[in-house]
Amino acid sequence: MKRITIIGGGFSGTMTAFHIIRLAKEPIELFIVNDQQRISKGVAYAPYSKQHLLNVVAGKMSAFPDVPDHFLDWIMKREEFINKDRSIIAISFLPRHFYGVYLEEIYKTILDKKKTGATFFSTIESRVFDIELADDHLNLKLGNGQTLVTDFCILAIGNHLPRNPAIKNNNFYKSEKYFRNPWYVNSVSAIDSAEPVVIIGNGLTMVDTVIGLVEQGWDNMIYSISPNGFNILPHTKNHVKYTGLTDELQEDVTLLDVVRLVNKHRKILSKQGILVEAVIDSLRPYTHKIWKKLSDNDRKKFMARLRHMWGVARHRIPAQLFDQLDKLINAGKLHIVAGKLLDVKIENDTVIVEYFDKEKKTYFSQKAARVINCTGPETDISRLAEDNFLKKCLQKGILYQDELKLGIRTNTETFRVMKKEGGCHNNLFTLGNNLKGELWESTAVNELRMQAKNLAERITSLL
Repeated sequence: MKRITIIGGGFSGTMTAFHIIRLAKEPIELFIVNDQQRISKGVAYAPYSKQHLLNVVAGKMSAFPDVPDHFLDWIMKREEFINKDRSIIAISFLPRHFYGVYLEEIYKTILDKKKTGATFFSTIESRVFDIELADDHLNLKLGNGQTLVTDFCILAIGNHLPRNPAIKNNNFYKSEKYFRNPWYVNSVSAIDSAEPVVIIGNGLTMVDTVIGLVEQGWDNMIYSISPNGFNILPHTKNHVKYTGLTDELQEDVTLLDVVRLVNKHRKILSKQGILVEAVIDSLRPYTHKIWKKLSDNDRKKFMARLRHMWGVARHRIPAQLFDQLDKLINAGKLHIVAGKLLDVKIENDTVIVEYFDKEKKTYFSQKAARVINCTGPETDISRLAEDNFLKKCLQKGILYQDELKLGIRTNTETFRVMKKEGGCHNNLFTLGNNLKGELWESTAVNELRMQAKNLAERITSLL
């Protein structure tokens, strides 16, 4: 009997397990190793606030690529939505906690299926500390002291903690007034100071953090500092399906070709009062192909010059969240700073944040109750903690990163992790965030659900 082990119990790990059990024609042993109690939900869909919303409308959130209305059908059967208009719910941004419950129910079907078949399925709540390669199997060293021997291993790791920003006084990062993990409620709760809260970063995580602070009763000022300031846009109700750009898209394109096309069609639509998001959304089904065709030099240019603008156009938020932030800004409660963080220190039990404001061209020293890191997940494995098993695998040469250090080098057709000396491992696979260097877009349900299904088909074909 073959043994398959999935490291990571979030969306990617859960859906891959579901499809493996569904497709397996031979008896197997299947394990999910997860270091938290959030099997199926992961961090993304186990929010600490019911006001944290999905950034995609309900009608597009099915966990199954071949059953597009699966989530919508499920949500309409819940008591809260039975008498609601299905067409309205389909285009609504629902609370993320509902999606967590949805994934929990899918996870329960895995348990039900394994009870009726020859498959053995179990979860292990533990960290993985190391991976050792053998001739025809892998040995996983777990934090509970166990060594798990497995025939196939799938890396379904979620987001890593944000990188600590570069400051003069790194000792601050040991302080209890610094919150590196913004996805847990303790980052926004139990604030016993009248000083403002300082958030580092102005992206989607900052939005969730501000909403969380207000929900926890925080009524003081919030400062949010990042190099580009606040440029998040709301989703509009245009829902325009535009094909003008993609009709002109060639098989082989350079970064310059894409920029010229986007600018051309942005101008065409702007004359009709339609925003650029329709152009960007039309590119979504093609971003993987475009990214894979780009040269390393073009990819570097994109990351250096265009990444922020792409993020602004792509990663929009529901209008109701945008309105909440806008009201806080207008009320003087939320201060957005486009600037550079210089240092953070503690004087007389008070946090002092030093930064340079680009717009005012002035250095500031701001007192704060705490600092919350919302700069986004770390992607460079070499910067992870020394005891992180991925970093150990990198150091041992079991895996290696793309040139931009966005993920793990992987054959995206087979999901096999590549060897640095050439070729791929026969029994080590990955998907999701780890494919960002290969595909660029590899974090949303739209990509992950297809990857999970395709990887499960690949694994079961090898049994």
